[in-house]
Amino acid sequence: MIEAADRLNTVEEYYFSKKLREVNALIASGKPVINLGIGSPDMAPPQKVIDAITESLQDANAHKYQSYQGLPALREAMTGFYKEHFNVSLNPTNEILPLMGSKEGIMHISMAFLNEGDGVLIPNPGYPTYQSVTNLVGAKPVFYELDEANNWFPDFKALEKQDLSKVKLMWVNYPHMPTGAGATEGLYKDLIAFAKKHNILIVNDNPYSFVLNDLPQSIMSIPGAKEVCLELNSLSKTFNMAGWRVGMVVGDSKYLDSVLTVKSNMDSGMFYGIQKGAIEALKCSSDWFAELNSVYRKRRDLVWELAKALNCTYDEQATGLFVWAKLPSNIQAEAFIDLILNNHYIFITPGTIFGSKGEGYIRFSLCASEEQLIEAISRIKNNKE
Repeated sequence: MIEAADRLNTVEEYYFSKKLREVNALIASGKPVINLGIGSPDMAPPQKVIDAITESLQDANAHKYQSYQGLPALREAMTGFYKEHFNVSLNPTNEILPLMGSKEGIMHISMAFLNEGDGVLIPNPGYPTYQSVTNLVGAKPVFYELDEANNWFPDFKALEKQDLSKVKLMWVNYPHMPTGAGATEGLYKDLIAFAKKHNILIVNDNPYSFVLNDLPQSIMSIPGAKEVCLELNSLSKTFNMAGWRVGMVVGDSKYLDSVLTVKSNMDSGMFYGIQKGAIEALKCSSDWFAELNSVYRKRRDLVWELAKALNCTYDEQATGLFVWAKLPSNIQAEAFIDLILNNHYIFITPGTIFGSKGEGYIRFSLCASEEQLIEAISRIKNNKE
């Protein structure tokens, strides 16, 4: 048998890929599992988005290869979205690049800028893909710890004490996943100053700005950001289009040219119909966000109730698609979620998959119906009684 590449020894199969096999096996055996682990929106996109992709299938160019840079109308819609919601002006010709989901952007950016041995600052806790992609391209993860006591912000004094000479890239993610911590203008300014001082490229991963958040922000709105920053964004959570795989990276053309060099060698353009649907999504009025968040607000109230029933605490000021909850002291996250899964058939994500600083925490997804959440609460409370 041909041996797998050595790079695969640096990563493991994605946690949810493995754990969902266990969850699905329980479901297949007839167990009524309620899945509160995955942030996959269960509601439909706006109707006009579905209409747009359906109608586009009859267009003459619908089934051809598409531009690596996406339709001009899509880039215009993306730049309009950034101007309207973030007050960020972008050139649609060369300062925005559509992606097949922001997750592929993590790989493209890493391949575009990292050489073997380069250091990459990765948040702990943080999105696991930052570490796995860093390992796959042969770079070196350098973890910076985030702590509840510091609002899950980087400790710049601690960072300055490290040897940063080989660090080339830094991943940040606000609103933060998994904790839901929101950024401030001051944090973004500090990040930009830090990047300029140490010649580091900052990449802000920003897919949760519009979920239960009244103040959407972009690091690109801060003067000087384009010199040292890129930002990833996505339609997955904002418009319930996770399976469509539509995202974008924005920033200075000199950086995007490098990303495009990688991307153009890895795909043949985004499907035309998906682009047409995305254009309509990006034109949605504020009514869409209000309606979406009214649903998530009700669900979050129920998840808070569930968290209380499990003797957990949480931050009511946190935003985003999840509730990050602190377990009672001396309870380990993975053992706890396995207990809840096997005894109550409720799947919750352990904080440890996001890094060592996630120990003692669990994460609930809001991508479940009110009926399912009420049932989950009932299972926990009835068992206590």
